[in-house]
Amino acid sequence: MNNPIIMHITYCEQGQSIAEACCKAAEWGYDGVELRSRRLDGSQSAGEYLDTVVSAVDQSGLKHVLFGYPTANLMLPDAGERMREVEQAIDFLRAAKALLGERFAMSNIFAGALRNPDTSVPSNAYERHGSGCAAETQWEAAAEGFRRIGEVAAGLGLRLAFETHVHYLHDTPTATKRLVQLIDKPSIGINLDYANCFVFRDFAPVGEVIKLIGEHLFYVHLKNIIKQASGEHLRVGLADGEINNREFLRLLKRCNYDGFIGLEAPRPGDREWFAREDLAYLRSVMQNL
Repeated sequence: MNNPIIMHITYCEQGQSIAEACCKAAEWGYDGVELRSRRLDGSQSAGEYLDTVVSAVDQSGLKHVLFGYPTANLMLPDAGERMREVEQAIDFLRAAKALLGERFAMSNIFAGALRNPDTSVPSNAYERHGSGCAAETQWEAAAEGFRRIGEVAAGLGLRLAFETHVHYLHDTPTATKRLVQLIDKPSIGINLDYANCFVFRDFAPVGEVIKLIGEHLFYVHLKNIIKQASGEHLRVGLADGEINNREFLRLLKRCNYDGFIGLEAPRPGDREWFAREDLAYLRSVMQNL
């Protein structure tokens, strides 16, 4: 396997600048980075943020830049606000493509957080949030907005992938596939983050999930967890949890998946060390396969 390996910015969100993160990723042996689509603290405009990214990528020599959360919040009740979210997302994609060129080919997308309106529902009752509490109008709003975004992405030569993520309309593989089929644009597919699916009570084996997603599989996130009796879960290294990522990769190879593989580290501790440790594991498995 020789898929491009992407470092998620979570490995370097402990005070590092974007320039530091990109240079470290290149030094450690990653092919690219997945960054946020904006400064979450609002400290930079979209243009200023992209200038920072371009400078960092030029300095590091990385081959690939992906963008992720946030994208467009289409769970907002007001149609005018949803349209503004769509246009902002489109403006960002156009600007990023113009500045980064071929280095920007994929974006990891989100349709806006969706929590159960009943505040007594626990946060970790995942089945009752996201697609588990969505109204048909919310499915329609997400599909309408991303049809427009998908059309623009296609014209730019970009592919967009909804991450399977708790507390979103696109939480389970089945729900995410439904959303992608409702949008019905060839530029929009799925980012399979299997660890995010694994936290649900009724999760399917990874092989079944890959088969279900089929041609819509555009991107893959790898991480690992250990479930707790409390319903919570511990985030651990790629080789250390309940998910057999070697088998996951074997199945990806079997179906000829040649897209990006993103590594993510949403856990406490020295994330720079985790970035190197997880990459070494992945490289070893890919070489073995």
